[in-house]
Amino acid sequence: MIKVIVNGAKGRMGSEAVKAIENDPQLQLVGQCDFGDDLAVLIKQSGAQVVVDLTTASAGFTNTQIIINAGASPVIGTSGFQTEQVNQLQALAAEKQIGGLIAPNFSVGAVLMMKFAAQAGKYLPDVEIIEAHSPQKEESPSGTGIRTVELIAAARIKAATPCSDKELIEGARGAELHGIKLHSIRLPGVVAQQTVFFGGLSETLKIEHNSQHRESFMPGICLACKEVVKRHELVYGLEHLMD
Repeated sequence: MIKVIVNGAKGRMGSEAVKAIENDPQLQLVGQCDFGDDLAVLIKQSGAQVVVDLTTASAGFTNTQIIINAGASPVIGTSGFQTEQVNQLQALAAEKQIGGLIAPNFSVGAVLMMKFAAQAGKYLPDVEIIEAHSPQKEESPSGTGIRTVELIAAARIKAATPCSDKELIEGARGAELHGIKLHSIRLPGVVAQQTVFFGGLSETLKIEHNSQHRESFMPGICLACKEVVKRHELVYGLEHLMD
């Protein structure tokens, strides 16, 4: 069995991950870690092969460095990573010959939503994204929103239609990344939702994903734990492990 630690085990995502790992016959939960605990020491004492980090965006980069330097494979569910941070972590993992994952979203349905949106972006370059999460989400926009923009921008072969950006109230048109508007909603009662809204000549296309409960992320987490130990590189996006 693959030995796993959950970091952020007391949180809502972390507690779900603890249950999912305990119920997976191929995985063995060997530790639970949270704020104030010494993650590096726990990795060494437990002999963990994988650490699932479900803490906060502000702690994710440092935690990933700790995990790799301790010789375990990181499975990172915190978002907010900058491109240069991902590059640094990938270089460190390559140096240590350690496999790992940074996942903007662990939901299989969300990954498919992003892949379908990238395909649509080839033919419908006019697109905006609306993502919604609970008020407890630390950062905006979400990692899923950012990753979706990146995939669409990479797939685009035509330029978007120019439109007015005149705002009567600043921020009305949302944030912009790679020429794509990205809007964030934070409301009670929401777990995770995203709509990718395409416009064309006399037609629209909406690709939408909804997570009703955090258990929707657990199959992806368990899959990642099993796959990263087979690899020697840190990948960005669950899609790299699904195929």
